[in-house]
Amino acid sequence: MKARFIQLLTILLLSFTATQAQENKDHNFEVAKNMQVFNEIYSYLDLMYVDTLSADETIGTAINSMLRSLDPYTTYYPEDKMKDLNSMLTGRYVGIGSIIRYNQKLKRVVIDEPYANTPAAEAGLKKGDIILSIDDTTMTDKDVQYVSSRLRGDAGTTFVLKIKRPSTGKEMQMKITRRSVEMPAIPYYGVRKDSIGYMNISSFTEDCAKEARRAFIDMKNKGMKGLVIDLRGNGGGSVPEAVNIVNMFVPKDITLVKTQGKLKRANREFKTTTEPIDTLLPIVVLVNGETASASEITSGGLQDLDRAVVLGTRTYGKGLVQNTIDLSYNGNLKLTTSKYYIPSGRCIQAINYKHSRGGYTEHIPDSLTRVFYTRNGREVRDGGGIKPDIEVKPDSLPNIAYYLTVSGLDSTEVLLDYEIDYIAAHPTIAPADEFTLSDADYEEFKKRVIASGFTYDPESEKALSALKKIVQFEGYYDDAKTEFENLEKKLKHNIERDLDRNKEVIKQLITNDIVAAYYFQAGTIENSISYDKQMKEACRIINNPEEYREILVKSEKTVNSEQ
Repeated sequence: MKARFIQLLTILLLSFTATQAQENKDHNFEVAKNMQVFNEIYSYLDLMYVDTLSADETIGTAINSMLRSLDPYTTYYPEDKMKDLNSMLTGRYVGIGSIIRYNQKLKRVVIDEPYANTPAAEAGLKKGDIILSIDDTTMTDKDVQYVSSRLRGDAGTTFVLKIKRPSTGKEMQMKITRRSVEMPAIPYYGVRKDSIGYMNISSFTEDCAKEARRAFIDMKNKGMKGLVIDLRGNGGGSVPEAVNIVNMFVPKDITLVKTQGKLKRANREFKTTTEPIDTLLPIVVLVNGETASASEITSGGLQDLDRAVVLGTRTYGKGLVQNTIDLSYNGNLKLTTSKYYIPSGRCIQAINYKHSRGGYTEHIPDSLTRVFYTRNGREVRDGGGIKPDIEVKPDSLPNIAYYLTVSGLDSTEVLLDYEIDYIAAHPTIAPADEFTLSDADYEEFKKRVIASGFTYDPESEKALSALKKIVQFEGYYDDAKTEFENLEKKLKHNIERDLDRNKEVIKQLITNDIVAAYYFQAGTIENSISYDKQMKEACRIINNPEEYREILVKSEKTVNSEQ
């Protein structure tokens, strides 16, 4: 019997090996066949096509189309795009350090927000400055992309920038030297009056863990009794930096991340390597739909180890690992090679991530996901992103506020004009955490908006108009005519009423813009968290130790489901 079993097993193994060999042979043949066909097609195009072809454009389009059939992160960078790749990987670029935007009313590119400690700030550039020329090249008829490409260049190169300041009408010239600009990984941190610390981590760039450690120790020395880590809008970056930040709060020798792909030799494990600096301080991590990749490893790792409460809305769901591969002629391929798995064993990648399928950020229903457990036995799931322990949605932006603030709309310039004049009339303002636009100032702004003829498309009116057409088509309008007329009267466009109804939200938006002109990005963050709905809830949970502990222990529901 034993000999017969071994004989049968041998036959099965040989059959499996033969099948695998045939499959590999078929695959290799398909690759060779299609490569040959591609080469033949391009050779005939190059030889016989009616117009002369650009090899870079034609083959580049073919390469990009091929990669688009995969995931959104596998990307080809030819030599002339390598600066974009390096900027993305390092968080650095060479330029002046300012956001620019297109002013629809002036049809000009203007300075929107200089960053602190950059050539733009040091040269004295201000919000609203109109860019007239760079060296001898006029910029008054150029778009944002063109102007941006001229502001950037090689470190140490100098150019003459000519601008016009709207508040004074004066034209000014300044000599600016380009240098490497790196956006701060931690643009702001500080301790509130209730002894709760706040740390905003905007990206996981090189050495950001060291910055986070210094910030934490500084806040601890100032009496911090709880910490809010803000990862909202953080698109990720370096995995080792994320691991080192989590290591600040959890013990040594814990596997925080595993990567698994086709090549087993390329699989990696990232463990905590040092003793933590604090394992007891209550922590709340803020996340949203733009929290991705390394920031999901951070928030998910702290959640899986029951070391922090995650609060906000579900994260993006980017659990794909990319490696960069040098190509011929100084190009590069950023290639997806594996997936991330965090301590509970779950993968944070959204299941439908391929371009060809569409909706790669789609979060599938819990019924179609797998259950995993945190260290304390709390139930968590895969399927895409990190689901917060406490869901708190931010306040939605009113329609009128959208039309006042979104760049690129003609309607936004009345807001920009008001802010430029306000800044010109106020050499200084109150500290960032105290400043707010006064009611009298808001009334002045409201008068300007009304006088400007500002208008926008109310969604309710558009929806009612669409419904009215459907009802007329189906023949029910005459019976509902009175109700429609009453609704139309109630939904009638009234700018003054809408400005009053949404006063507090619009005041906050104007306040943020004005604070940025005096205190840069750090000041904007410091000011905004004072009325941030999610921040308030995070502080409330930290200030209620019993509730905080209850969130991080296994619920009765989970216990019962396991029995």
